[in-house]
Amino acid sequence: MQQLPKLSTDILDELRGSKNLLAYSAGSDSNALFFTLLAYDIEFDIALVNYKTREQSDKEEEYAKQLAKKFDKKCYTLTCKITNGNFESEARAKRYSFFEELIKKHSYQNLLSAHHLNDRFEWFLMQLSKGAGVVELSGMSKIEKRDNYKIIRPLLEVSKDEVEKFLKLNNIKYFIDSSNSDKSYFRNKIREEFASSFVKEHKEGIKKSFEYMQNDAKRLFSEPIFNKLELFVLKRDSDDLVNIRSIDRVLKKLGVLISSKERDEIIKTKDCVVARKFAISFTKDKIFIAPFLKASMDKDFKERCRVQKIPPKIRPYLFSEAIALEFIS
Repeated sequence: MQQLPKLSTDILDELRGSKNLLAYSAGSDSNALFFTLLAYDIEFDIALVNYKTREQSDKEEEYAKQLAKKFDKKCYTLTCKITNGNFESEARAKRYSFFEELIKKHSYQNLLSAHHLNDRFEWFLMQLSKGAGVVELSGMSKIEKRDNYKIIRPLLEVSKDEVEKFLKLNNIKYFIDSSNSDKSYFRNKIREEFASSFVKEHKEGIKKSFEYMQNDAKRLFSEPIFNKLELFVLKRDSDDLVNIRSIDRVLKKLGVLISSKERDEIIKTKDCVVARKFAISFTKDKIFIAPFLKASMDKDFKERCRVQKIPPKIRPYLFSEAIALEFIS
């Protein structure tokens, strides 16, 4: 194929011989990745979520099924409608829940996403506008480890204009989402007014800057000293900047992106619940992160938790999942 996007050696090593699931949308980016994977002889299947938001949503789903059949791929689809006000957040939650269900059921090792360099730069500008540190600014990475799979973004160093050139030269069909041109969405405004033209002119410098930022960000992370299911225990650092970066990284693994206001609350209270889902509690030398639950616990269990200095907000999850306290200590 002409102008084939170049995939890095580390990405190819991860994909070859693995069971891969492509998050597919029928748009330009996921179609570019679909045909790039074919050209590199990478085995994969596809999964699509139909939100029924546009007239062509059903046509996109039908095209996905036709494409999968033509190239002997499995095609998984989910139809769902988002009813609450925060469409992007709810859609992302539904999408990843669907993908993770497939990964668990069919033993996929990697979830492939078609994010490219422009997406990464748009994320950078969005975080910059809100107030962010190096971890948030560096954003997504090519390979991101989750509990039982990896998210891999093979096109992360490929620009949007390279994607479009590849599609055009090879006459590859794709659908255009009209909502992507609606400037009432902050990300679309950034794309149209700042990001696209800047990446075209400074592509190589942007790639190098992200590489430097990711290397710097790694120095701010503290790896969990204990992890079982959705319980994470971190070593508490004397520097709260290191602590919040490590917490942020764990929460991203759990599918939660916290705001700057929530970060401030974590550091101020040292014992709170974020996104109404996860409890974060500091002790003298540890930081506990676990789903926030309510459960009736027997007195013996409570006493053992007290002796081992396990925070109250964390205890119900340990009790409900029967996680042995001695492993934590």
